[in-house]
Amino acid sequence: MRAGGSAGEGSSMYTVLITGGLGFIGSNLVRLVLAERPGWRVVNLDLVTYAANPENLAGIVEGPRYRFVRGDVADRQLVAELFEAERFDAVIHCAAETHVDRSIHDSGRFLRTNVEGTLVLLEAALGRPGLRFVQVSTDEVYGSLGPEDPAFTEETPLAPRSPYSASKAAGDQLALAFHHTYGLDVVVTRCSNNYGPYQYPEKLIPLMITSAFRGLPLPVYGDGRQRRDWIHVEDHCRGLLAALERGRAGEVYNFGGGAERENLEVVRRIVELTGADPGLITHVADRPGHDRRYAMSYAKAERELGWRPLRSFEEGLEATVDWYRANVGWWQRAAEGAYDESRARIARWAAAGG
Repeated sequence: MRAGGSAGEGSSMYTVLITGGLGFIGSNLVRLVLAERPGWRVVNLDLVTYAANPENLAGIVEGPRYRFVRGDVADRQLVAELFEAERFDAVIHCAAETHVDRSIHDSGRFLRTNVEGTLVLLEAALGRPGLRFVQVSTDEVYGSLGPEDPAFTEETPLAPRSPYSASKAAGDQLALAFHHTYGLDVVVTRCSNNYGPYQYPEKLIPLMITSAFRGLPLPVYGDGRQRRDWIHVEDHCRGLLAALERGRAGEVYNFGGGAERENLEVVRRIVELTGADPGLITHVADRPGHDRRYAMSYAKAERELGWRPLRSFEEGLEATVDWYRANVGWWQRAAEGAYDESRARIARWAAAGG
């Protein structure tokens, strides 16, 4: 196990900075670390934007093992002061703007967070010898696959096709450049589509679940035949810890769920699990530049990190529907705004194509 050692004078804690720790992946990661790494301390840096929610970490209080800092990863002064005040052993950089739909209309925000913010963190990390930096990225940097193409591997050339994926590819390349130029201990991870508890209801699965519970139309882009590989967020978080603890510096590791599904197939299964009316499924104008297929090979992660997904898509989706059913108070207000924004974007795209 690589992770360990001192987290500063007078402390034997291993201190990790998790950026975006109030978001979907970040909050699940914070919970996992605090539950399963008793010798670790977490500092959570989050700007608390629309997709972050303090309730994601309800029950977790600040103390010797957890500290929350509100701030922007692209704020150079704040990040420098944080690195001066803390003796970080590792950074897991989850903070990102992630929604492709939003990136089509507001690319600048994606460049600031995903590129400039990554650069600011990398520069700060140079001042902490021995620190490991895990750059959390996405399968979308590889572009789109044809129906018979083999799954993405770590050797697949980058070919981003949206402002979101282009900004993530740029952040990845910066991280790897800091390894090769300055010797910074960097590992890059790329993951397929995540789902699970605490996901803001603008993404496909939580949007469909919450809309089905509300009896609203379920908007499916185009013909719904776009294929995605799905992974439960807890499997992804375990992969991030495996990359931190056992990954080789300068390497990229892909994480996938081995669960390719067409979007329409996923929506139909959600209808079954929620008991919604199948007639709610509504085909709408497709997203501009919508990638047709993603698929991830995780053979390298399995071989080098001893990691593989533990939860099947069927089991994970059913558990996710149950979680949203049991946590209406968590998602109700957010779902209203996310649904209205989604419908407004669809109307703009339909008008532009008409």
